[in-house]
Amino acid sequence: MLNALWLLFFALSVAMTAYQAIFLGDIDSFGRLVQAWFAAAKTSVEISVGLVGIMTLWLGLFKVAEHAGLVSVLGRWLQPLLSRLMPEVPAGHPAFGAVTMNLSANFLGLDNAATPLGLQAMRELQKLNPEPERATKAQSLFLVLNASSVTLIPVSIFLYRAQQGAPDPASVFLPILMATSASTIAGLLAICYMHKISLWDRVVLAYAGGFAVIMAAIISLLTSLPPTQMGPMSGALGNTLLVAVIAIFLFAGYARKQPVYEQFIDGAREGFQTAIGLIPYLLAMLVAIGGLRESGVLTLLLDGMVFLLELFSLPTEFVPALTTAFMKPLSGSGARAMMLETMQTYGVDSFPALVAAIVQGSSETTFYVIAVYYGVVGIKRDRGALAGGLIADLAGCLTAIFAAYWFFPPTL
Repeated sequence: MLNALWLLFFALSVAMTAYQAIFLGDIDSFGRLVQAWFAAAKTSVEISVGLVGIMTLWLGLFKVAEHAGLVSVLGRWLQPLLSRLMPEVPAGHPAFGAVTMNLSANFLGLDNAATPLGLQAMRELQKLNPEPERATKAQSLFLVLNASSVTLIPVSIFLYRAQQGAPDPASVFLPILMATSASTIAGLLAICYMHKISLWDRVVLAYAGGFAVIMAAIISLLTSLPPTQMGPMSGALGNTLLVAVIAIFLFAGYARKQPVYEQFIDGAREGFQTAIGLIPYLLAMLVAIGGLRESGVLTLLLDGMVFLLELFSLPTEFVPALTTAFMKPLSGSGARAMMLETMQTYGVDSFPALVAAIVQGSSETTFYVIAVYYGVVGIKRDRGALAGGLIADLAGCLTAIFAAYWFFPPTL
């Protein structure tokens, strides 16, 4: 799907540019398109190189956390809940360990660790599958949780905002937490309804109640503040959390007598490779998107959305961020490129860029998650994971827009 979408971007750009040259007499349109492609290629390299330092720092810290056992601790906290949501998985089955470790890694933002753990979880769950080509309820629920999983520390969003020059990269922390929480809740409710899984269980209600208390406390704090202080408060809490997390990572490693310096270096080396490895993906998508914008295709689509919203007297300031929202279920790299393009076009702390950042942190890439996780075990028939994931994406996007207006009301 991504291959066809990428080619479509170029086809639309060339077709619109040809229309301008042939029917509107704009003979310079092809020259501008070529320059837009070259400029986007240069920008993709600059962004990736700018991320090297920050990426190496965080992946180094995450490697320390992984060896300190923080992921396994979170896994033990989640296991009682998962045993209720996946009743067909026998108690003590190895699948529970892999599932809880995967979700814990996602929770901490350990993407590199989460993917292999998730694939291992799918393999373990597949051993219990009586119909190898059709997903079990446990597998589809696991995929929805992956596609919509709450990330406590949205480090990647902070990294990109910092690289683009945001004075307070963590100011989007609370809005992202609200959006990703809404995404997870909506996806979980949808898949449990489809699978007729009862949520009226003491353990499930205890987890839900604890989460509700935390969110209620956050919302109560925010509603007591004037709108102009919500953004700074989010930034203060986000920065405080980052400092606390770094301290916990390092002291946990030291307390377990781990070689934290060597582990940090190993993780930092992976971070360097990750940042450099982003160049081809960013280049491919930013060049395609740059062509769409220069040719006028992107402007035409956004203007059409503005027109529809104005018909119903709805606000339109968030519309430029919808490019990220539309790409999010299809491609993580594509959505990231859309977010960066919005930041560069409107400014990193502009309202559209803030909405795009919150949307980017609200959920994972549904189609990619399903394709990879089903593909590794040969599943060909879905069991509600796609529908649940898309419902989660929609809930996360709508909450992201609402949270952006709440925390960062645009100046009229």
